[in-house]
Amino acid sequence: MTMHGHDGADARDGLDALRRAVRRDLGVIGYPRREWVPPRHHDGRRVLDVAIIGAGQGGLATAFALKRGSIDNVQVFDRAPRGGEGPWVTFARMITLRTPKYVTGPDLGVPSLTPRAWFEARYGAQAWEKLDKIPRQDWQAYLDWYRDVLDLPVANDHMFEGVTWEDGLLRLSFCTSAGERRVHYARKLVLATGIEGGGEWHVPAFIRENLPRVRFAHTSETIDFTALKGKRVGVLGAGASAFDNAATALEAGAGSVTLCLRRRAIPSVNPYRWMENTGFLAYFYALEDRLRWGFMQRIFELNQPPPQDTFWRCRQHANFAYHTGCPWDDVRMRGDEVVVQTPQGEMTFDFVIIGTGFTVDLSRRPETRSFAHAVALWGERYTPPEDEGSAVLGSYPYLGERYQFIARDPADPLAPMLANIHNFTFSATPSMGLSGASISGMRFGVERLAQGLGRDLYVADGQAHLDSLLAYDTPELISLDPPACDPV
Repeated sequence: MTMHGHDGADARDGLDALRRAVRRDLGVIGYPRREWVPPRHHDGRRVLDVAIIGAGQGGLATAFALKRGSIDNVQVFDRAPRGGEGPWVTFARMITLRTPKYVTGPDLGVPSLTPRAWFEARYGAQAWEKLDKIPRQDWQAYLDWYRDVLDLPVANDHMFEGVTWEDGLLRLSFCTSAGERRVHYARKLVLATGIEGGGEWHVPAFIRENLPRVRFAHTSETIDFTALKGKRVGVLGAGASAFDNAATALEAGAGSVTLCLRRRAIPSVNPYRWMENTGFLAYFYALEDRLRWGFMQRIFELNQPPPQDTFWRCRQHANFAYHTGCPWDDVRMRGDEVVVQTPQGEMTFDFVIIGTGFTVDLSRRPETRSFAHAVALWGERYTPPEDEGSAVLGSYPYLGERYQFIARDPADPLAPMLANIHNFTFSATPSMGLSGASISGMRFGVERLAQGLGRDLYVADGQAHLDSLLAYDTPELISLDPPACDPV
């Protein structure tokens, strides 16, 4: 979607003025101002106080929150090239965000840093008033501006490969896009790796095993939609992403698109709108396990439906069809076509798109695989009533109140390492509510995470801070003479 408003010069002037406003606002509220974490070194190099994996919205906002707390020895790493972080200009295929335009989050309460302030500076106040929801490309542009105006420390093209525990520090291994191996040491690690950060995107085994790889794609993958022109496309899934991909295929000229979902009706209740209240967003994490489980069971049951505009984006095409109560039981190749068996009969396609979400399993992530076996899961920490059981919910990690992993066995040698790894991905949801990978809950989650990181660092260095006070001998300049008074 292309927005119209300011011309190029007006947009530059607007953003320049906004940059100055941000600098002034941060200067006005910038107290305390000095860095307070005692430096540590390893092999002659300073150890990072906090390393953040992922330079999408969650990682950037966390870096800003730490900076506001005068924790400056922080580095953000992302595997993508600059501008390609997160889903917004890669595999997201909605036209606009699904959240209301007035949502805030990365700004952490600073008005000049809000999406609205950026949008009005870029396009004008009138364009904001006419806006329904923020286009996804504009959201990425806003995040790019946010990173620049705050001068956040991001290293792109760094693939995180894993972490080990060495001399009470986290040893982080990376491989750059140029093939170079790099190691950094850190005291704290934040995983801000998005929706799939707790596992992997899910394609049912019977599809993976029975179809050639060139005949199917998950909604999270790069798809050449121009190659689908005139083709018969099947889409499996009931969520918003399945409909987004169906619409994109139709708009690219697909011959037909048929969407199948297991549910008897298209989901119509969006629990995210219910969750957007301060009570839930700020305090859910403090509830007892029984209540958190009950909330999440209901939320997962409802899922996130396609917004009305997304549904009509598909329905406006005469060559779109959808079938409810129509799971795929089997697939196979017959000659040059994909044959899908369903309870409603056989369907044939040229290409299929899979919108079946993701699986939470830390052992499937390269960065968490080495310690996945030691992490406590919800299914091990809470036993629900028989009629409230959920294998899916039970597979999520059970986190501490500062987003830290907890060891299955407190005596495990990995327990100290896990306490210093903070999970700010979607898989934190059952423990913490909306926070990691969620725009709606970002403000509350980021502030709680940053407070927790700062608390841990301060407590760990408590003796050093006391020693600093005991050695403090810088006198105030006190004059014993009263100030001179001007004659009346």
